[in-house]
Amino acid sequence: MQKELTCEQVGAIITFYLEGKLSDSLKKAVKKHLDSCPECHAKFEELKQMVNYFEKSINEKNDTSDDIVKSEYQKRQYAEFKYNLSAYLDNELDDKENIRIKKITISNPIARKDLEDMYSFKKILHNSFDITKNELKQDFAKTVINEMHEHKNNTEISFQKLTFAFFAILTLIIIGAIKLWF
Repeated sequence: MQKELTCEQVGAIITFYLEGKLSDSLKKAVKKHLDSCPECHAKFEELKQMVNYFEKSINEKNDTSDDIVKSEYQKRQYAEFKYNLSAYLDNELDDKENIRIKKITISNPIARKDLEDMYSFKKILHNSFDITKNELKQDFAKTVINEMHEHKNNTEISFQKLTFAFFAILTLIIIGAIKLWF
């Protein structure tokens, strides 16, 4: 029989549920929890509305931006900007590409608006993550680090025991050799 998911577990995987990236059994478990927990259901609905809002906003912007960007040069420049926007936000571009994106942003009001929107979205996601992290009762990063330290300490103790055993056997062999010699 499958265990029921806790609110913390559902909160950790709710975005994957929303994107449809969970296995069938996990989807069923999340749905069961959402149906029985009004708090998690409310959070899920809020997240779904936020994602739908941003998808709609992006689609509307793409529909109107092609009309606003007139020249072929601006279209190519804007296409390059959109292609590199995510990498720019994550500091994955080299200096030359960073400067090109900054120039496009300065010269193109649509690119500037897109960049501002992406920064706003990134800030919202960051704040949502911080709120969720603060709601969790357990800090998983600390747990993992503590387990790593315990494993390291156990490895050191095992190495010490092995070293002691090696020297004990070596001592017995030397004593046996000395007794045979004399």
